[in-house]
Amino acid sequence: MSAEVLINELQTRGIRLVDPRAGHESRRGGAGPTDHKALTVDGVTVMVPVHTAPAFESPYLAEAPDASGVSTVLKDGGKVGTISFPGRPKFYDLETADGIPYSQLATLHGRDVLATTVLQTCIRYQSRTKTCKFCAIGQSLAAGRTIAHKTPEQLAEVAEAAVRLDGVKHMVLTTGTPKGPDRGAAVMAESARAIKAAVDIPIQAQCEPPEDDVWHQRMKDAGVDALGMHLEVVTPQVRQHIMPGKAQVPMEKYFSSFEAAVRVFGRGQVSTYILAGLGDTAEAILETCEKLVAIGVYPFVVPFVPVSGTPLESHPAPGADFMDSILRPLSKMVVAGNMRAEDIKAGCGRCGACSALSVYEKLQVK
Repeated sequence: MSAEVLINELQTRGIRLVDPRAGHESRRGGAGPTDHKALTVDGVTVMVPVHTAPAFESPYLAEAPDASGVSTVLKDGGKVGTISFPGRPKFYDLETADGIPYSQLATLHGRDVLATTVLQTCIRYQSRTKTCKFCAIGQSLAAGRTIAHKTPEQLAEVAEAAVRLDGVKHMVLTTGTPKGPDRGAAVMAESARAIKAAVDIPIQAQCEPPEDDVWHQRMKDAGVDALGMHLEVVTPQVRQHIMPGKAQVPMEKYFSSFEAAVRVFGRGQVSTYILAGLGDTAEAILETCEKLVAIGVYPFVVPFVPVSGTPLESHPAPGADFMDSILRPLSKMVVAGNMRAEDIKAGCGRCGACSALSVYEKLQVK
């Protein structure tokens, strides 16, 4: 089974683990890739669901790792590949002077990216009529696995340790959306400024489009190297159904903000996250991606993962064939647009662990 096929299969169907302790801890709840575990397939580290309903019934089983850390992947009893697991990061063993474990402030995603949700709260999350139905941002906070607001000083301290002890290469700052017209850009800027003062690490900030485009330059001046503004879904009816609060920010605002951000950060350094499998057709996603690539925005398309405890916990994950029908032509599109994942300075697109897109890109340039 080829790498891109196996990754698509594992990311859409999940995997069962004979030894759930393999590698560093899986993530439950929270923002970003959650209910996942990082594992490496053919040299590519990806995030694969292990705590979701599809994963519990997955035909894929990872045997316990051998002495070298390699695990055989079985499907219906037959070997289909091998995987390994990144080890537990050293910075997880540390805590701040006031006793907060570093692992509650930031986590390792993929193999070498440090990620944190600066504000673990969102103006939309507590309202059933506004919340994004896929979102689990409040779960890790409610479970005591993180804190509500990570200060700039705390983030700088953790980032320095992660770079020094674990060789982390770049950092992602995301946030729940706070009140105010900056929509999170202000907290991104103050966090980035403190981190860059402590350690030289490329940073991607992620927030909703600020009302005033001046915030793009302010984030850039503070040390943000790349910017993510996430559409999640692209069809108007699906947006309204899946994320009724966020859908109040129209697509036109996203695209005008994308264009303004590209002028500041450069072509390929602005990206957006699109969740495939929530109702958008492959054609609608690719049509939107074509528009994004044309203005210099990298469309990072990932398979939707149903997260326990959310309104969509029973929503089916997309099939591997559906993902292939998007990622194969999309990879040609981004390569032709000279916007490969490896050229992004920091962030989800560069990490690539939540999608097989970067693997497809490599197939295009061979």
